[in-house]
Amino acid sequence: MELAAIPDPGRLGPEQREASWRELAGQHFDVLVIGGGVVGSGTALDAATRGLRVALVEARDLAAGTSSRSSKLFHGGLRYLEQLEFGLVHEALRERELMLTRLAPHLVKPVSFLYPLHGRFWERPYVTAGLTLYDVMAGGRAVPRQKHLTRSGALRMAPALRPDSLIGAVRYYDAQADDARHTMTVARTAAHYGAVVRNSTQVTGFLREADRVSGVHVKDTENGQEADISASVVVNCTGVWTDELQQLAGGRGRFRVRASKGVHILVPRDRIVSDTGIILRTEKSVLFIIPWGSHWLIGTTDTDWHLDLAHPAATRGDIDYILEHTNKVLVTPLTHDDIEGVYAGLRPLLAGESEQTSKLSREHAVARVAPGLVAIAGGKYTTYRVMAADAVDAAAVDIPRRVAPSITDKVPLLGADGYHALVNQAEQIASRYGLHPHRVTHLLNRYGSLLHHVLALADDHRELLAPIPGSPDYLQVEVIYAASHEAALHLDDVLARRTRISIEYAHRGVDSAQPVAELMAGVLGWDAETVKREVEIYTARVAAERASQDQQDDASADAARVAAPEARPGLVGHVSPAPTH
Repeated sequence: MELAAIPDPGRLGPEQREASWRELAGQHFDVLVIGGGVVGSGTALDAATRGLRVALVEARDLAAGTSSRSSKLFHGGLRYLEQLEFGLVHEALRERELMLTRLAPHLVKPVSFLYPLHGRFWERPYVTAGLTLYDVMAGGRAVPRQKHLTRSGALRMAPALRPDSLIGAVRYYDAQADDARHTMTVARTAAHYGAVVRNSTQVTGFLREADRVSGVHVKDTENGQEADISASVVVNCTGVWTDELQQLAGGRGRFRVRASKGVHILVPRDRIVSDTGIILRTEKSVLFIIPWGSHWLIGTTDTDWHLDLAHPAATRGDIDYILEHTNKVLVTPLTHDDIEGVYAGLRPLLAGESEQTSKLSREHAVARVAPGLVAIAGGKYTTYRVMAADAVDAAAVDIPRRVAPSITDKVPLLGADGYHALVNQAEQIASRYGLHPHRVTHLLNRYGSLLHHVLALADDHRELLAPIPGSPDYLQVEVIYAASHEAALHLDDVLARRTRISIEYAHRGVDSAQPVAELMAGVLGWDAETVKREVEIYTARVAAERASQDQQDDASADAARVAAPEARPGLVGHVSPAPTH
């Protein structure tokens, strides 16, 4: 299939990938970022918009780790108020406001939650005080303030709740986003401002000049090519892999990172009758029931994980924990048969000596661990932009010229400019392309003002405006765009991250694998054998995840999950955590 030649900001397609390899090997960079999660992508954007020459390399896919497996919230974190982390909450709420109003209104949306009250005499004033502080810290008016409800008022809003599970409630607002799509958009915005962004590019060693780090050695995990990249400073933004990269660099860092596993499930929207999300207290932490399109996203767990970092596995015990606590408040209990999607992610927590993971700080830490090498870890998704600015500030010591201050609080992500006008024009756009207005709204909330670049790919191929077989929420043209503009290189990249088909449908993407692979083949030049291999690898991944979710313990679940083959043939070794002490 020949694609229309459409200039597109921040395009990450096959041509850009080929050119980026030559750039990585042939230039000296001010900043080289390792890690294509939200912090790494944010660091590349921050550095590029300060006028620095920047490269970002990621061993797997953009957002392949933690940044596609979060609770998908931009929030201050009510439980951090209880832990008296006021600075963290205030910082996070400021970031939430920026995302909603200026930086990413197309991707980040308000979401309401019901906080049930249970009758303890101190609870309503206690919750009121906390939420009032939450509202005050937020400052802006991007979301409504809290509202108190009687039991009957709460049950009208959420009929799914058992009447004996609450005496009243408070409704408050936070924000949510598709984390993988947001991270990818941050990376593409960095590319738009000049950063060289390349996934499937694994760091296998560090370069040194005397006592300082002067760059990295990388391997293309698609074709096995290797190259050296020269940089004034390398920034380690690898999250739960921070310790491993530090060991590869030849020493121990200034801090240690502990991986905490969080599991989420997705159930159809009609299984819980409610007009709002719900937040529940548990003996360990909190549990969110979050509206997610035609689903509810429910989680999370919070347990130490010491096994494979690339593929954390959800156990049956994890899923039972979520169901048990959710069913305590529901009139109609959920069962395993209701579950359509499951995913597990790892939080990179700054490790104390013996603290439980739910007690570990979500503050971040940044350190110049050696001349020419900076590491940043901890934090939470919501504060990625602040973390990125701190990382570049620390890296500035090793850059032999003046480094301008961070300006990313003034830099909208790609798709933000013009988004609101297009929302008002949704009906006209729908009429022009023969789509339902609701479909256009869905696309606008995924691409913003880049929508026209997506739809233009179907100008000469109107059949691409048909839904993906087996996954009617997504159009076939979105697969083409993912491969031609969004750096998708494998079937898993599209089904698990560019779309969320892998968690939003009971078939977990298997029923759509063949048609999606055939669409990608036209862009990426796959032959029939490659299409077959991609489908087989993806199907094996789903089978392994399903098998892991039948196991009772982490070790058994991990063994089931890692049995599946890797889509990227050239990845060096199995990634495993450094031992904890």
